[in-house]
Amino acid sequence: CSTANTALGQKLNEGKTKQIFELVDEPGLVLVQSKDQITAGNAVRKDQMEGKAAIANKTTSCVFKLLQEAGINTAFKKLHSDTAFIAAHCEMIPIEWVCRRIATGSFLKRNPGVKEGFRFSPLKMEMFFKDDANNDPQWSEEQLLEAKFTLAGLSIGQCEVDVMNRSTVAIFEILEKAWATQNCTLVDMKIEFGVNVRTQEIVLADVIDNDSWRLWPAGDRSQQKDKQVYRDLKEVTPEAMQMVKRNFEWVSERVQLLLEPQASGRVVVLMGSTSDMAHCEKIRKACTSFGIPCILRVTSAHKGPDETLRIKAQYEGDGTPTVFVAVAGRSNGLGPVMSGNTAYPVINCPPITPDWGAQDVWSSLRMPSGLGCSTILSPEAAAQFAAQIFGLTNHVVWCKLRASMLNTWVSLKLADQKLQACTI
Repeated sequence: CSTANTALGQKLNEGKTKQIFELVDEPGLVLVQSKDQITAGNAVRKDQMEGKAAIANKTTSCVFKLLQEAGINTAFKKLHSDTAFIAAHCEMIPIEWVCRRIATGSFLKRNPGVKEGFRFSPLKMEMFFKDDANNDPQWSEEQLLEAKFTLAGLSIGQCEVDVMNRSTVAIFEILEKAWATQNCTLVDMKIEFGVNVRTQEIVLADVIDNDSWRLWPAGDRSQQKDKQVYRDLKEVTPEAMQMVKRNFEWVSERVQLLLEPQASGRVVVLMGSTSDMAHCEKIRKACTSFGIPCILRVTSAHKGPDETLRIKAQYEGDGTPTVFVAVAGRSNGLGPVMSGNTAYPVINCPPITPDWGAQDVWSSLRMPSGLGCSTILSPEAAAQFAAQIFGLTNHVVWCKLRASMLNTWVSLKLADQKLQACTI
């Protein structure tokens, strides 16, 4: 859709590289309009770069789509035009969260003696207060807490700071994993959070584009593709600006590839009887949430071993990486027979009944030598384990797992905060 049929309200904000307008017909949403301007050193250096708005908008939209599909809570709603997107209206927390994997740039100036290339494991987190007049000073967590910010009715206290801290690490790790598929090292990045004015939730907001990170193809600084190239220019010539633009275009083309899984895979659930269907449907539902195709089949290794092995051969024969899940009550012959006859992973997920369950489970736990199947009783956990296997080679699945970890942690944190508020 074009800007023509979107009624823009008042301009809410204008930064160095974008403008934000309220949408008359869609309260709670805003239009984020990029500009063809590139700046460095708090706009000490600034230039027009024709086409930058479209490049930045494409980059940030792809990045937010990747994060949202993984399960990260963001302000992004949808692409609006070549140079604008629609987002939830947020009151911005005036902090830049910087996450570093490799020591370079300003970190080296602030920490003399640290050599460029020092690798942070775990990641190094830093905060900078957004204050152009004072060159965005570095802040400690204590300074942020003492500032006692209240935005959109939400007070920024320890819980909120912890959530943003954890979220920054998860967001970095997801994008790092995605860029690794293009043989690019995500060196460091900055992000900002806002409070959604409607829901009072803290969400990833602003933009993430080629101004937001350092990106080194093959881990080689001399090949850097990010805004640092512009910062490093001795003088700004038309030729130099063309080179900067080519780098930005390279990133916006590659970033689309990050949305595509690198490898395919599937889960094949074998059940001994259709009486186990409800159990198997839980496995399928959980697999689907990780974006993994899941096929259900009925076969009994006790009553029809030849048919079980024929089904196994069918899925081995097309070359698609497969994890088999064996769902068999009473005496589980399915898992052991499959495990003894395939090189693919096999997970036992027996439906445990109240009467004989404690005895039946031994047929899944005690295996003859040479068999390597695992046993996981929860259908959702069996699907998660299969996802972790695929996540080794499929960054899209890995990113969903990583975001799920974050969301579980955040929900516990918020539940604890709510409980404390009730008991105080």
